[in-house]
Amino acid sequence: MLKRGEVVKSYLNAALELNMESQPGPKCPEKTEAVAVDEDYGLGLLENRLRVEDFMKIQQVFESPEPSESICMPREEFMQKMTETVGWGTKEEYGELFDKVDVAQDGFIDWDKLTSFILLSLYERDERTKAMEVPQWKDLEFLPGKHRDTIQKVVFLKSSRRYLTISKEGLLGVWGENLKLQEALPITSDATRLKHLWVTSLVSLENVNKIAVAFTSKEICFYDLLSKEEFPCQYKLQGLKGTPICMDYWYDPLDAKESILSFGDITGKVQGIVFTAALISLFERPASSCDDEDATMTIDWTELLSGGHKCCHVLEHKFHHGDWVRQVTYNASLDAFISNTTSSTRSMVLAWREKSKKHLKMTSFNIAQGIHAFDYHSRLNLIATAGIDNKVCLWNPYLVSKPVGVLWGHSASVTAVQFFAERKQLFSFSRDKVLRLWDIQHQLSIQRMACSFPKSQDFRCLFHFDEAHGRLFISFNNQLALLAMKNEAGKRVQSHAKAVTCVLYNSLLKQ
Repeated sequence: MLKRGEVVKSYLNAALELNMESQPGPKCPEKTEAVAVDEDYGLGLLENRLRVEDFMKIQQVFESPEPSESICMPREEFMQKMTETVGWGTKEEYGELFDKVDVAQDGFIDWDKLTSFILLSLYERDERTKAMEVPQWKDLEFLPGKHRDTIQKVVFLKSSRRYLTISKEGLLGVWGENLKLQEALPITSDATRLKHLWVTSLVSLENVNKIAVAFTSKEICFYDLLSKEEFPCQYKLQGLKGTPICMDYWYDPLDAKESILSFGDITGKVQGIVFTAALISLFERPASSCDDEDATMTIDWTELLSGGHKCCHVLEHKFHHGDWVRQVTYNASLDAFISNTTSSTRSMVLAWREKSKKHLKMTSFNIAQGIHAFDYHSRLNLIATAGIDNKVCLWNPYLVSKPVGVLWGHSASVTAVQFFAERKQLFSFSRDKVLRLWDIQHQLSIQRMACSFPKSQDFRCLFHFDEAHGRLFISFNNQLALLAMKNEAGKRVQSHAKAVTCVLYNSLLKQ
């Protein structure tokens, strides 16, 4: 089994190598501005100045002749021995280190306590470094496409490693992972209908290999991605009371038969279809239906509401009172539907599922002038909102009275926000075509980009960050622009001098 001291040694080597690297300044296709945080991250502290050689000396002091025993040291003895063994540092500094390690105030520490503290300190330092790291971007690129009208959605299909884009006129673009357009086809074969209706949204039902498309005809159609034909319509949900204009889909990664399709409409209603047997069938095919499994099955919304389908049920609320629902999502960690409007009253609503899972409890946030969009970070437990009043606000979902943070810097209405989850950063995009990246912990703008976007003032913007591939998509009406992150392979830390031949994991120590 790997000794804890060896773990500390390799981790410290990696941390020292990371800290020694210089951080290049941010770049942008046209204009870039970065704000550095002038703060000492504790680099003057004793524990941050100790080298690998120093830890090897300290470990020898704690080693016992009996392998099963561990040596414990009181404060005075630790101060005296460390000063003599390491050869530098004052007794007062080692006393301060002892106090930090002995959080339980037992009056003594051992090697395990010391290494646990050092590992935690290194982890926190890595997290801070990562949070302040500014991405480097390639030049802005406009992807050649065939959309003639406003692009409504961009989604990435993990199973086939393709991107889908859909525009208002009903044209579906299929892009390879290399972002080359493979095909463009109308989403419905009835071309005459497309002249009289618009596509409003699209979502990928990844667990069942389908996509759902919402239309202004108050319909949601479900298309099969696995069919040999070009995306045939498998289900058609019709008779909705309001036009759906935003959608979201979630499924349980541990139990893929459980999933929720949520959508909001122009009447202020938020609705969610909870599927309980998605892997078998989304909806029940009536016994009287024809035997042709490829035929489109029509589902009436009223029938669905009345419980006519045993494999799914509906949750809904009208808490937005007639305002258009601009965005909706179901979040499993909160077990709630989040939705927003551009109204200053009930700007954002959280509809919590209660124990029965069939009733909702409402919480509303009143935000001055309303918001365009939001995003939620489950690990930080924060909701970011794109304010019409030029502000990006950070909210605790359980505290409606005021935001826990306000990010100032935009000089125009903020139209989109999205978390860079891994780095605990936040993107925001404003009406004047300025993109900002924020450090959440310090609530500071660390990057500003005003790129060469189209000069038109009348545009509809779509904003989507594909974190896994480091690709930021921004659409302007029917044009799709790409900002791709530069490869940061040069910053990777090498923990070994030679090729790694074996890796073992200890589930007890989680190392």
